Amino acid sequence: MKNISILGSTGSIGTQALEIVRNYPDKFRILTIAANKNIELAEKQAREFKPEMVCMYDEECANTLRIKLNDTDIKVVAGMDGLIECSTYNGLDMVITALVGMIGIRPTISAIKAGIDIALANKETLVTAGHIIMPMLKEYGVNLYPVDSEHSAIFQSLQGINYYGKAISEGNDQIKNIILTASGGPFRGKKKQDLVNITKHDALKHPNWSMGAKITIDSSTLVNKGLEMMEAGWLFGVPCEKINIVIHPQSILHSAVEFVDGAVIGQMGVPDMKLPILYALSYPERFSMDCNRLDLFKMSSMTFEKPDYDTFTALSLAKTAMKRGGSLPTVFNAANEYLVSKFLKDEIKFLDIQKYIEYVMNKHSIINNPSVEEILYTEYETYKILGDLKYSEV
Repeated sequence: MKNISILGSTGSIGTQALEIVRNYPDKFRILTIAANKNIELAEKQAREFKPEMVCMYDEECANTLRIKLNDTDIKVVAGMDGLIECSTYNGLDMVITALVGMIGIRPTISAIKAGIDIALANKETLVTAGHIIMPMLKEYGVNLYPVDSEHSAIFQSLQGINYYGKAISEGNDQIKNIILTASGGPFRGKKKQDLVNITKHDALKHPNWSMGAKITIDSSTLVNKGLEMMEAGWLFGVPCEKINIVIHPQSILHSAVEFVDGAVIGQMGVPDMKLPILYALSYPERFSMDCNRLDLFKMSSMTFEKPDYDTFTALSLAKTAMKRGGSLPTVFNAANEYLVSKFLKDEIKFLDIQKYIEYVMNKHSIINNPSVEEILYTEYETYKILGDLKYSEV
């Protein structure tokens, strides 16, 4: 029996993780869950899975949930302190960090210091604080298992290879290249002139995956692939020059590794996030799962294309952020979070997202090896620049 905390239990990853727990009651037990504002779903989850603690990040929502759950023994906490309390709860074996954004940094660090393994679905934590997180894993003897389908595929392809926990600066002498696949999103094949009047409804129509609004928009701009590139660098100890992004519309090959001897090992399967979630929870075992199976006889083809860096300039910006490092990846990530929020409110246009990411990156003075406080201040500073901006003038 593995005791689990899910940070982000009401989101796409969190709800699928709970579905897995529901299907394996003799394998997993929920000790704590955390959500933002979805009181109705959080209450439903609390009553079904009976965790000992629930965190609502929003204080007002926490007060409401306390009243709703006053007939139970479940403790309700709030805010960042509540997230940290949930991620370090006594008896935990693993924390699934499925929060959206840089809010996941402090709970992840706290869990590592408490010696609790991490199932990471919060890529922003490594994008902005990989230089802090990766050495901590070694220091505290903690395992980190990737939940993103691409990083899980790379992790599975590297089984038996002594790569884990290496820093980018150390390199990895057995990996020639990482092949990081992307569906291409809903606008694959489009040019910039085709994207001028794209609406949020257009951008939210992902062809293969069912995800939350923010990550779906990130997939449409290919920002998500830039973030995944940076995350892969930290996870697997390779520079961006060894990460090849490949557009694969069918989303069957989830990613692969090319080794120095010419062998290529990849992981295939139908698009289903429950597979990488379950593998992170069950590693090193594999549990039987009822799911759609890959039928090679029904596949007409698998195709692969080069990314269009001229149209989707966010990929080039991500490479720049990764190469220059320091606090610049935080600027890239924070700017994107702010701008996606504005796009979803119909306050800016689709192409403005990558335009203003570049603008704020160019204004930033890089901090080398930033502390957590400097990372969070960089986020604040980025938000302030974009908040004060008169967008039509740039």
